[in-house]
Order: sequence, then C-alpha cells, then structure tokens
Amino acid sequence: MSQTVRIRAARPDEAEQLSALALRSKAHWGYDEAFLAACVAELTLRAEEVARRRTAVAEAPDGRLVGLATLEGRPPRGELGLMFVDPDAIGGGVGRLLFDHVREAARAAGFTRFGWAADPNAVPFYEAMGGRRVGSVPSGSLPGRVLPLMELELRGR
Repeated sequence: MSQTVRIRAARPDEAEQLSALALRSKAHWGYDEAFLAACVAELTLRAEEVARRRTAVAEAPDGRLVGLATLEGRPPRGELGLMFVDPDAIGGGVGRLLFDHVREAARAAGFTRFGWAADPNAVPFYEAMGGRRVGSVPSGSLPGRVLPLMELELRGR
C-alpha cells in the first residue's frame, strides 16, 4: 500500500475525520470502551490546531485518509504529538512513510531531536524507525498509566 499513498499537509476541514481515525487506530490494540473513552480528548484534533501542529496525512489513491502524524514544538527539540495509521492500513508501510516524513520535516524546520510518549504496542515500530526509549511519562488520558518515552536524535542526511 505504501507505494501508492501520498503524504500531504492536512486541511482544517479534515480534523474530525482524523480524530476518528486516531481512535480507530487506538482501538486496534484491543483496548476496552472505557479506556478509549478516556482517550478521546487527547486524541481529538481541532480544525484550528491542524496547521500549528504541523499535521500531515497519508492519503490513499481513492482519497481515503489512512494515517496522520503531527510534529509539534519549536526547534531545537520537537514532539511527535499524534501518529496513527488506520487499522486497515497497519503493516502496509504507511507508518514508515509518515515517520520518514516527520523526520525530514523536523530536519528542514531546524529540529535536532524530537520525542514522544508511545503506546506500548508501538514501541517495536518506533525502535525499528531509529527511536530509542529514554524513560517513561504519565499518560495524558489515564491517571496511573505510564507510557514509554521515546526519542530520535536527528543527524545530518
């Protein structure tokens, strides 16, 4: 699938659709309804945030949005705020395309590194992309839950 997917800037009118995609992606890992309900606020992207959060989307040839990622903060250190792939597209290279896009966008914007709180299920993917675990952080959605803190140092090409 990744060969035919294009990465582009998200539009504000896509925010609701992207928020729903993030929740579908989170649900893919088997979390229950109560857990997902607790994540809604943290996974909601608002129209007025799309540009500021440097939101990129993965778009399939049929126009369907199959992934999103945000690069947040100011150089030299940024944050991968959201990174989600539609469950139907997981394993098809979309995540790699999005992550590569964020990495290049971060370099172009002058970032020297970026970090993120990872869903525990996604740690192997992020490690394969060059990220390394540097600690743990409290979940923004569920009190008492701790998430792996990942980081990627950006070197020259």
